[in-house]
Amino acid sequence: MPRRLAEHEVISLAGLLKMERDALAVSKAMQELITDDELKKQAEAGILAAEGRIKGFQQFISENQLANIMEAD
Repeated sequence: MPRRLAEHEVISLAGLLKMERDALAVSKAMQELITDDELKKQAEAGILAAEGRIKGFQQFISENQLANIMEAD
């Protein structure tokens, strides 16, 4: 059964999703500039973590029938 979220919760969720997507785009762009192997591995781990968080948000949005959040991006 989908959860009913308050309007401010929906707005916050949309903002968090946008921030994660923006941060992921920056991280991917910056990764191309990294030459140190250890730092490159850390950057890759950060990218994978961000992708996981985004997938979690998307799953929550889908399960709770909040598709309009993803359309707003």
